[in-house]
Amino acid sequence: MNTGAFSLVVTALRAGVEICFANPGTTEMPIVVALDRVSGMRVVLGLFEGVCTGAADGWARMTGRPAATLLHLGPGFANGIANLHNARRARTPVINWIGDHPARHLVFDAPLTSDIAALAGSVGWTRTVKSAHEMAEASLAAVEAALGPPGRVASLIIPADCQWEPGPEPLSAPLSSALRETCNPAPQEAARLLRKGRGGILLGGNALTERGLRAAARVAAATACGVWVETFPARQECGRHVPLFPALPYFPEQATEALANVASLVLAGTRDPVAFFAYPDQPSRLLPEGAALCTLTDPETGVDAALALEALAQELDAPAVAMLPRTMPAFVPGGQPLTPDALCRALAAFTPENAIVVNEAATTSLTWNAVHASNAAPHTMLFITGGAIGQGLPNALGAALACPDRRVIAFQADGSGLYTLQALWSMARKNADVTVVVCANRRYRILQAELARAGVIEPGPKAQALTDLTRPVVDWPALAKGFGVPGCSVRTDGEFADALLRSFAERGPSLIEAVLA
Repeated sequence: MNTGAFSLVVTALRAGVEICFANPGTTEMPIVVALDRVSGMRVVLGLFEGVCTGAADGWARMTGRPAATLLHLGPGFANGIANLHNARRARTPVINWIGDHPARHLVFDAPLTSDIAALAGSVGWTRTVKSAHEMAEASLAAVEAALGPPGRVASLIIPADCQWEPGPEPLSAPLSSALRETCNPAPQEAARLLRKGRGGILLGGNALTERGLRAAARVAAATACGVWVETFPARQECGRHVPLFPALPYFPEQATEALANVASLVLAGTRDPVAFFAYPDQPSRLLPEGAALCTLTDPETGVDAALALEALAQELDAPAVAMLPRTMPAFVPGGQPLTPDALCRALAAFTPENAIVVNEAATTSLTWNAVHASNAAPHTMLFITGGAIGQGLPNALGAALACPDRRVIAFQADGSGLYTLQALWSMARKNADVTVVVCANRRYRILQAELARAGVIEPGPKAQALTDLTRPVVDWPALAKGFGVPGCSVRTDGEFADALLRSFAERGPSLIEAVLA
């Protein structure tokens, strides 16, 4: 007998979902049984739901295909919602299978009863299954909702009786090419504005592929416009093989200064730039008042931004731009204390070709993003799109499982890494090729910067305590060892370089705690 759970899983597999990151409970046991029966569906246990959701995001960013999560009722889903917020901002296709009580049990308000639909609705498409007979159709609907366009988080709330009761025959449906529409809008208005001078382009989405970056370089050369990358894109191709454009600064004063002379801004795969937070006497919208705004491609439509930029370059009769070769200066360690700049120089010097760098290094990564990533070998970068910290280690896990032939580097701040360090255990269990570089400044440096921006020159003891990660000092190598990942701690540029090379030469995960001076 096929159960509703079996119909759910087989339909999803036939529609292209091939991996499930799971932290199940009692109400999901029928789905666990179905996963055990269905060959072809990979399962990965996460010790915390935020690991599951972040790993599903990393998998889907690298493959373009949805990953599933299996979560336990409302509390389990709530544990994973922060990284689903990031996935929503990244427009990543993620499917959540969330167990619930049967309707007959909900009326008793059992201890784990909650409003799951309200929680799930805050991050994307949501549907509650009403009977086992609709399980196959609901499974397919969730896949289609996740694929969009654009990609999105899609959640199915599945009562336990709908899982264990007899279900329908699974449906068969290939991934629809219609869901990935690549039509291109007319670029004439963007060309007209850029020809007037004092123009700019803001890049996001798949404008940050190699094709998109090269097309943007052609447009910039033809019009002398400025080009910026959105501050935290979902995915970007980086390295000395692609044109280099600065990221729009994080702090609003710096961002408004960068855009101060822009009379018209063309958006390619991103939205009107706004400040991350509100500050006294600072604008929320970063574009100068009166500047024209032209949307070449709206990220919500799923239109191919790289193709749109190529059409814009053609409209402008912009010739191809020859890439001047950028060479990486040789890294010669001097046995000096490890500074953020020295760390980033070494990382750029030794990053393997075609690596994936998951960047949640916060303040340490500022010099990497601005200078060193562009000198490294060709690599793909994933960023923390929604600002909910704790994305880096799970994203790295998902990316490594999606791309087993590529080395993944989790470039990780110590404070945010502690949110989801359980991902180390899943990396060890799956022998994922992840090099974790923990930038250990032993403080929430960004919050110290925000205190200074708020005019606090000498923080008091309570303010200091809320931004300090000592007393006790976190022992990252010991934590890694406890989760089955070999780890070491380094304090000089030479020690860091040696540790990187050892890690890259070996299969499986390893962790380097880079103690910063």
